[in-house]
Amino acid sequence: MGDPWVTAVCEGRAFRGPPRAPTVAAMAPNLPGDTPETRDDPEVYVGLTQEAAQERARQQGWSTVRAVPPGAMLTMEYLVGRINFEVEDGAVVRSWRG
Repeated sequence: MGDPWVTAVCEGRAFRGPPRAPTVAAMAPNLPGDTPETRDDPEVYVGLTQEAAQERARQQGWSTVRAVPPGAMLTMEYLVGRINFEVEDGAVVRSWRG
């Protein structure tokens, strides 16, 4: 059998190591239109309590419900099936997809 190790070149430098499964597919973005979206209007949640909004979102089919305080630092990746709530004093003040 031949040498099972592989050589990769990055920025002109060669690296040797065991072969690995490609990881690019796992890093592919989840873009709008990749899968069907929930047909629910995020604006209807503004003004609801956090608990009521989360319960309604799950009943409407959202797979992920995220509540954050105003000004929270968030990652900007788009996740199909996720609804985000900005919650202040126990009430939803902003809501958006992804």
